[in-house]
Amino acid sequence: MTERSTPPGLPAWPEGTAAVLSTAGEHPHAIPVSTAIRTDDRTIHFALGGRRASLARLRADPHCALTVMAGEDVAFTAHGRATVVDEDLEGTVALRLDVDSVQDHDQPTFTIEAGVAWRWTDAGAAARDAAVRAGLRRLPASTDQV
Repeated sequence: MTERSTPPGLPAWPEGTAAVLSTAGEHPHAIPVSTAIRTDDRTIHFALGGRRASLARLRADPHCALTVMAGEDVAFTAHGRATVVDEDLEGTVALRLDVDSVQDHDQPTFTIEAGVAWRWTDAGAAARDAAVRAGLRRLPASTDQV
């Protein structure tokens, strides 16, 4: 595993990939997120429900990590700081993760062949998830574009 600071570019991954958000606090806290999208070489947007413990943790300490294992040898953890950029995006809170470093999990001794296979079982939840990701794509990628 290698860690790169000031990443030359975040890897691309398929939209809707389940990722794991890890936040700080008294003890580490990790949750799956379905909305993480790469918005430029050093920025990821994602959304959380307004009552999520992870959101409260990020408001108290913005340092976090997002782990993506999407398959096709795309496996990494992006380390950085999350900032709320929209308090009401389709009923969720939109955040921007400014990436400080990327820990590449690619190893010559194994290959990541596929990401987590999952799907929404509720049509309303699937539509809401798609609407949230569409809203995230419309946000400025970085503070330079605000």
